[in-house]
Amino acid sequence: MRDFFRIVISMKSVYKVLCLFFVVLTSGIVSAQEAYDAHLVGHVVDETTGEHLPFVNVQVKGTNIGTVTDESGHYFLKDLPLGKQVIVFSYVGYETTELPVNVTAHTTTELKASIHEISQQLNSVVVTANRYATKRQEAATIVNVLSPKLFETTAVACVADVLSFQPGLRVENTCSNCGKTELRINGLQGQYTQILMDSRPVFSSMASVYGLEQVPSAMIDRIEVVRGGGSAMYGANAIAGVVNVITKEPVRNFVNLANTSMVNEHGAYDIHTDLNGSVLSENRKIGAYLFATHRTRSAYDRDQDGFSEVPQLRATTAGARVFFKTSAYSKITAEYHHTTDYRRGGNNLDREPHQADIAEQLRHNIDAGSLAFDWFSEDNKHFFSAYTALQHIGRESYFGTGRDTAAYGRSKDMTSIIGSQYRFSYPCGRVNGDLSVGAEYTYNGLHDRMIGYNRDIKQDVHVVGVYAQNEWKNEIWSVLIGARLEKHNMLAKPVCTPRATVRYTPVTGLVLRAGYSSGYRAPQAYDEDLHVAAVGGNVSLISLDADLRPEYSHSATLSADWYRQFGKWELNLTAEGFYTHLQDVFFLREDGHDAIGNLLFTRTNAPGAWVGGLNVEGKLNYGTLFTLQMGYTFQHSRYTEAQQWSASVAPQKRMLHTPDNYGYVLVDIQPVHDFTISVNGKATGSMLVPHLAGYIAQDEETVAPAFWDLGIRLAYDIHLYKHYCLEISAGVKNVLDQFQKDIDQGENRDASYIYGPTQPRTYFVGISLKL
Repeated sequence: MRDFFRIVISMKSVYKVLCLFFVVLTSGIVSAQEAYDAHLVGHVVDETTGEHLPFVNVQVKGTNIGTVTDESGHYFLKDLPLGKQVIVFSYVGYETTELPVNVTAHTTTELKASIHEISQQLNSVVVTANRYATKRQEAATIVNVLSPKLFETTAVACVADVLSFQPGLRVENTCSNCGKTELRINGLQGQYTQILMDSRPVFSSMASVYGLEQVPSAMIDRIEVVRGGGSAMYGANAIAGVVNVITKEPVRNFVNLANTSMVNEHGAYDIHTDLNGSVLSENRKIGAYLFATHRTRSAYDRDQDGFSEVPQLRATTAGARVFFKTSAYSKITAEYHHTTDYRRGGNNLDREPHQADIAEQLRHNIDAGSLAFDWFSEDNKHFFSAYTALQHIGRESYFGTGRDTAAYGRSKDMTSIIGSQYRFSYPCGRVNGDLSVGAEYTYNGLHDRMIGYNRDIKQDVHVVGVYAQNEWKNEIWSVLIGARLEKHNMLAKPVCTPRATVRYTPVTGLVLRAGYSSGYRAPQAYDEDLHVAAVGGNVSLISLDADLRPEYSHSATLSADWYRQFGKWELNLTAEGFYTHLQDVFFLREDGHDAIGNLLFTRTNAPGAWVGGLNVEGKLNYGTLFTLQMGYTFQHSRYTEAQQWSASVAPQKRMLHTPDNYGYVLVDIQPVHDFTISVNGKATGSMLVPHLAGYIAQDEETVAPAFWDLGIRLAYDIHLYKHYCLEISAGVKNVLDQFQKDIDQGENRDASYIYGPTQPRTYFVGISLKL
């Protein structure tokens, strides 16, 4: 306890210093502002039709000055910096356009823009590849972007439901009692992926247990995915890749109210409602985006044995993201949200958990927030960012069987981050250079207590990291070299994780990339260790081997990205080969039972493992009338030596829960104006699944069959007044009703023996009011 308070006091001191720095720096910047009575007016139209476009983003490049076009497609920018400026016009579904203009004092200049409709978002800006804004085509690594439109066309409620619509990514349910989900990238388990919120690693081991379901779509602007090692920029656990959830920032005044209600053929329902909107001051220096979402889901019992396959869920999230532009070249951004999450699975769901034969019940109270200050120079050569983020989780749990009154538990988890980054852009002969350096401190304090199981995990993780990278680039070449030096308090020595990438564009539209990175995982408790599953009338518990060593990785990627346009047809083909070698790989070994019959697992080291394969993705568009997107992954995930997780099964090299083939398809058709047909599908090949004794006589390994999860959605927009719109939608999920057939039954079942689609055939209707 004394150590805890010492940490809290020291963290408070750091935050006080940081806040004082914000105040001093921003006050100086604000006082230095000067107005020159120089303005810019104009309009933005579609290049082909000449139609005026409303709500187009209009930004002065290299500054915080910007606006959006009004409902008639016109804009007005006030008090601009003098001299030669570049105005950037960006709009969803259109190519980003940059136009030069000369701004003079006491003058209002007119600048008209025509922008070209495009569906592939080739020049969209991403931030995850290099930790700073870069055009997607020029990024050092492939960055896939999941837009808000994908959330709408697939009718999903949270991050977990949408990530499988990307090559190399697969989300699976790992517990029929509590609905725990796990994201796998390129065949590696969830612990190998770094989940970020606005580029900050606030997802701790505790937060990762149910975190993907606890981030609602209402707060998300986009999700950026980088496959392959990312530890050089984002630290430990970014071995398989990085998923960066970018929250929405206010751009214009609006209000949106949406509801989607689902029901399956057995009467189980899932209802979620979103209310969000943003407001900006007249001079657009202050803005706020407010959001709230509520979701209620009933339990689903597939085989009608009284035990749920999908748990009850009640979740509410509310929060805000605000900004204050302290000058044309600096901005403070703050975000806060609160989440309550209740879930319950097993049987006798209307009674207290200790009155059930099997029960997993959890109540989460989550508070998270961040604060950032960004500044860049007038010549756009220097950029500095200072940031901090906090997340606190309080969890009340019950993981029990046999009406056990001692299976209650409480958990507390605190994660805090403080860091800064500096970037210097400079000319270097025929290429331009970008030098980035930064430092970051992360603290995670975990206390997970279950008295009935003699379990009391106390874990304090302190990680100090510094990183540096330099990128030399032009339109044809880019070479990036960087490294991160990190000291983890559970490791005796610092760990250096280097990174190197090369991009080559031999002809317009073809981008070739190659990259190498290394990473590591420390010997600590991860999300899987903080979950207790029901098995054979008892529970399974995971502990760490006293001699558990850190795990190291080496990853390589090679890719080709090809873009081509034929009139209104756009085509994008991507092929990416990947290979990761793991040294001293973590492995779960069955270790018998304790005195009261609970199944014990120990996390230990295996000699090594490797994952390799090929991701292929294709996109075809005809304007907004037709869109086809497909992705396929072929891979192998193998241990270098045969491993035996149970004495009842034979040793083998194949990793569990990892199919060699999987993919997805997305189709959007707009046969008439305002009416859209969306079809989506996810295919999962056969895989090896462990089946623990209880309902069956002894441990087994089952080859799960392949699945095809198909969905369809119809949507129609009703224009009410000007740009006020009411969207009505309806559809079916899992049309083919593909669901696991060999489900365990009764109180002796193995709750972790679950695979395939997470819900049966389900019908839904939706309504969305956009004002």
